[in-house]
Parts: sequence; C-alpha cells; structure tokens
Amino acid sequence: MAKVMESNIAQASVLQALSKVMDPELGKDLVTLNMIRDIRIDGAKVTFRLVLTTPACPLRKELTDNSRNAVLAIPGVKEVIVETSAEVPAAKKLPDKEPIPKVKNTIAVASGKGGVGKSTVAVNLAIALGKSGAKVGLLDTDIYGPSIPTMMGIHKQLETTPDQKILPLNNYGIKLMSVGFMLDEETPLIWRGPLVMQIVKQFLTGVAWGELDYLVIDLPPGTGDAQLTLVQTIPLTGAVVVTTPQDVALIDARRAIKMFHEVKVPILGIIENMSYFQCPHCGEKTEIFSHGGGEKTSQRYNVPLLGQIPIDPKIREGGDSGKPIVVAEPSSPQTEAFIKISQTVAAKISMLNMCE
Repeated sequence: MAKVMESNIAQASVLQALSKVMDPELGKDLVTLNMIRDIRIDGAKVTFRLVLTTPACPLRKELTDNSRNAVLAIPGVKEVIVETSAEVPAAKKLPDKEPIPKVKNTIAVASGKGGVGKSTVAVNLAIALGKSGAKVGLLDTDIYGPSIPTMMGIHKQLETTPDQKILPLNNYGIKLMSVGFMLDEETPLIWRGPLVMQIVKQFLTGVAWGELDYLVIDLPPGTGDAQLTLVQTIPLTGAVVVTTPQDVALIDARRAIKMFHEVKVPILGIIENMSYFQCPHCGEKTEIFSHGGGEKTSQRYNVPLLGQIPIDPKIREGGDSGKPIVVAEPSSPQTEAFIKISQTVAAKISMLNMCE
C-alpha cells in the first residue's frame, strides 16, 4: 500500500501545490523564489525545507502554515513536515563602492541631530537581529563620541590576525568595532576629516568581520560633510532614520531623509524614539514630546514608520550599565517593540535584495 501511495504523490505535484503559495511581501510564489528545498516523499508523508530570506522573518508562521496546508490538500497526503531555515540574500553590488568582504548587508542608523537615542536604537536593533539567529556586526562610526563600548558593556584591547586584520570584539553574540576600543574613556579624539575617513575605511575593510548577514552601522549625528562623505563611501544596503516627536528633531530628520535620497541610499524607514511615556502603574500613555510627528514625516516623504519606542528609564539604564534592554528585559514591551522593528527592517532588506 505504501508503494502505491508513494507513486501517487509525485514531487511535481508537491511543487505545483507550493507554487500557489505566495510570499505577500515579495509578491511571488515560494517555488519561484527558490524557497522550497529538499522535498522527500515517504508513503503518505511529505517533508520539505522552507528557506526564509531572513531568520527575523515576521511571516514565518503564516508561510509555514500556508505551505503545509497546500501540500495537505494533495490527494493521498496524510502528513506534512515543514523544516524551516533561512538564507539572507546579499545586497546588490554597487559599481562605485567596494563591498565589505563576507558582509551581505549594511544598515546605516542615522539621525538629523544628536540626543534622539540613535545609538540606543542601533544597539538594540543589532541585538534583536542577532536573537533571531542572524549573524550580526555593529560598527560605531561616531569617531568623536563613541558610545558603543559603554552601551555594549565591553572594554578590551583589540587584537589582530597574522595578516594584520583587526579582530572585532564580541558581546551578546554581536561582533563589535569602535574607535572607543582604542582609547581610554577620558581621551579626546582631535582629528581632522581625512583622518576620520581613514579610520572608518580601516574599520570597513581592515577588520576581520567574517561572515555577517547584517552589519549595523551607527553613524554620527547630523547631516554635515562628515556624514555625507560617510554615506557616499560606505556601501549601504539601506538606512534607518531615528527621530523624536518634537518639531526640532523632525526638521533635522527630514534633512537626513533628503541626504539619503541625494546619495541614492534606500530608506528602510523612520523610528520614532521617546514616542510616549506609559505609566507602569495605571498604563496611561502621556505624549511628552508632541504626537504624530514621525507618522506625518513618513507620509510626507513616503517612507515607512518602522515603529515607536516609548520613553522608559530601563532603556536608559540598560545603555549606561552595558546591558541593553533587549538583553536585560527580554519579555518587556520595549523589547517587543525593538523585535518587531528588527523583523520589519529585515523584511524590507529582503524585498530590496529579491526584487528584479
């Protein structure tokens, strides 16, 4: 009976059924996207691998359920096992920019002005992506005000490989590089622009990053010459702009958006930090810094609003103590907000890389 059943269930029929299952974000079916692998048929049981475009895929359950149900609808199929894995597609090569060896995607985290929590967002975004199973690095290009060593809770001497590549440090599963690892905490860095660019280029090509799905790059605040030179030099897959709701921050955020448009870097979206305060006792929300500014800016410039992060002392405490909120409070609403943002960012990168 098993042999008869097996002959009735052909691999072609499984592929045909799965060709009807669409990825709603990429707008194509799973077979066309090469997301179906290793089909095995054993009597009435069908097993196959669903290869997602990111470990942080927000549609994992939906795609798994839909593909299982599609195959279960084939006559004779009694059991379907869907094994999920992920292969992050690499960004398209840019003719005028040298790619970073073995790094698939680079995400710039920028802000039009200082004080909006850009580095806090960069740190928690990187860790959230790492918690999904992705290989992640975090590069601090804020040469004059490096905060990543403090926020990531690590201060160690840098080492080099036999071929003189700098070895990144590692904490919370994230590979890290910052000029702050080369200085003590009280030493000011007094460098002119060309030297700054030289050290940034060294961090990009002279660091043994190894294989990374995502390199999150914490840019300096502002939209001056240094920032413009950086975004023109670094091969960026996309950019995230961090702002707060008040008008002065939003005006500067719009300048950052225009800067990325100018240099043709795709904008993945806006994150509104310090969006509101939620009372831990009664749950009431208070919008301390105005309301709706991030959403209005996203609509005005046709870029997505990736999420809103509340004001919370624990987020600030996490940065000061070197244990970011995503690590310190993994079940908190604040962490949930960062996780959702990381999933959205990863999905948008997949859409950029998979489109024709």
